[in-house]
Amino acid sequence: MEKNLEKAMDPEKPQDPFAAGEEVGGIRYRSMKWWYVHSRGVRGNSMQSSQLIVAFRNCAILMIAQSVSLGVLSLPSSMAVLGLVPGCIIIIGIGALTTYTGYVVGQFKLAYPQVHNMADASEILFGAWGREIFGVAQILCFIFLMGAHILTFSIMMNTLTNHGACTIIFCVVGAVLCFVLTLSRRLEEVSYLGIISSLSIFTAVMITMIAIGIDAPDPTAYAITHPSLINGFSATLNIVLAYSGHMSFFSFQSELADPSDYPKALIVFQATDTSLYLVTALVIYRYAGPNVLSPALLSASEVVSKVAFGISIGTIVIAGVVICHVGAKCIYVRLFRGTHKMNERSFRSYGTWVLITFIMWVIAWLIANAIPVFNDLLNMIAAAFCSWFSFGLEGLFWLKLNRGRYFENKRKMALTALNVFLVALACLICGMGLWATGTSIRINAQTAHKSFSCASNA
Repeated sequence: MEKNLEKAMDPEKPQDPFAAGEEVGGIRYRSMKWWYVHSRGVRGNSMQSSQLIVAFRNCAILMIAQSVSLGVLSLPSSMAVLGLVPGCIIIIGIGALTTYTGYVVGQFKLAYPQVHNMADASEILFGAWGREIFGVAQILCFIFLMGAHILTFSIMMNTLTNHGACTIIFCVVGAVLCFVLTLSRRLEEVSYLGIISSLSIFTAVMITMIAIGIDAPDPTAYAITHPSLINGFSATLNIVLAYSGHMSFFSFQSELADPSDYPKALIVFQATDTSLYLVTALVIYRYAGPNVLSPALLSASEVVSKVAFGISIGTIVIAGVVICHVGAKCIYVRLFRGTHKMNERSFRSYGTWVLITFIMWVIAWLIANAIPVFNDLLNMIAAAFCSWFSFGLEGLFWLKLNRGRYFENKRKMALTALNVFLVALACLICGMGLWATGTSIRINAQTAHKSFSCASNA
């Protein structure tokens, strides 16, 4: 892959989209570190005794904040459907695969610095039509994910207030709050919120695990279950969604001061989320039993659920903000690429940013009310979008970078087989997942919370 990287990184090729405006003193986007630690010497002391001042404007925290949010809340119910052994194997297996595909994303970005998102990368693979198709799919996926955060916000508010207001109103409040926090144009500024989001979901999950472990009547947990095809595939889709941060990886790497530091942030992120996913799913299913709810915070007692949801508001809101920011930046870069307008501090530039984020949150609000079942909404996102953005496109990226070298040695042959498998896996997840999700939505439509309803969804 290294030889192909050198060949692709031609100085005459288009460069990073954020570079132009920096030369004329505009907004500097490329300022994040993979893990920002600044050393400042203390007067009279040696370097060994220097203070370490840690600022959380770093890529690793931002990746964790974006991805470790709603996905982890659906994993215990997935474990209940799949059983302990298959559930653990799938969580670890998908974690390993997405670590590899995340690394391929980073290599593709280094080879083609002009790539800022999946649409840019798809243009390199398929030409102009690929850019348009995957560009629209990418924005739709971001908006669906934003809708899932608004839906979760309404579940949280119904839980905290005992359905103190119409669910539609709670969705409006969540959308407005998220919109206000998305007004900054730089990921570095948004990343300051990342530590709040990460601590929020970690604390909420820990409280839930401890409370369920204390209160649970030692229910039966099955090592192996025998789910139907629809239920088993739907449960697997929840796990796929939990590892679906790849759409944002190009954007994160684009705003790193040194893009070659991206693999370090990826390893920290993947180690953190896989560990948390595995422990959370195992512990909550073990003590909540087969009837564990989704989101998992609802499986604790009423008081504990309220406490956990109150703490989790950080990740419910901030992770949605990060997702919207990355999605809006895709549109923003597309509109102003190659000009200084993207970096200007003018009314036109900032007004465009505000308008983009406003429209995205309005559409997300509509989706949250149209598909009001938490798992169904997450499964639809995983099947339609995450299958390709987390597996299929990465397999094609590797095949593009290594064209003509697929069989030059045994290692290349093995990697070729792996990446062809990733493309086939994406086709399977997309096709089977949409069928399973569509069937589930049709069944739930007869008994579950209705679309655009004021009724409680907690």
